Amino acid sequence: MPLPDALSQALHAPADPPLRSLPPPVAGLLRSLDAPPRLAAHLRAVHDVAVQLVEWLEHRHPRIAVDRAAVLFGAATHDIGKTVHTAELSEPGSAHEEAGRELLLAHGFGPELARFAGTHASWTAPGTTLEDLLVSTADKVWKNKRLPELEDLVISRLAGATGGQHWEEYLALDDLLTRIGDGADGRLAFQASFPVHT
Repeated sequence: MPLPDALSQALHAPADPPLRSLPPPVAGLLRSLDAPPRLAAHLRAVHDVAVQLVEWLEHRHPRIAVDRAAVLFGAATHDIGKTVHTAELSEPGSAHEEAGRELLLAHGFGPELARFAGTHASWTAPGTTLEDLLVSTADKVWKNKRLPELEDLVISRLAGATGGQHWEEYLALDDLLTRIGDGADGRLAFQASFPVHT
């Protein structure tokens, strides 16, 4: 029996800490695009962190309306433009953002979902939603990168929606992100174990 290819491994192999699988439509799209295995591993890690963020939010603030499916799709596809701009898998760059949005639109995903490919790095733009902020946060904290200005936007949004105290939301979010950050080394090692090229 042949060994699974690197992309299949990135999409399905066990990891430590455990990583949830990507939504089937996203996994299928990555296969159809012959996505770099390292990109698939990265998207899986960010998606898993986004699940943790959404579950925490739903438990802590069940009255806050959050589009769970949109956040998880956005986290699972935010860097999909790197299938076009593969150099940005190992070097800084933002060309993948608009390319990803266009790629998702071309594959039949609506603008309300495709937008995350373009907004995950621009959390201060006008019209930014809580969903956008959650995808951006997942894209940072998966590797234990903490950005106070981004986190403060999330905290302000939560405090504004609930009438709660800013400092209480800060402490709760900080505790969650610290716990998520504790698994960063394992997620980084999982991503690094896959090649950039197919």
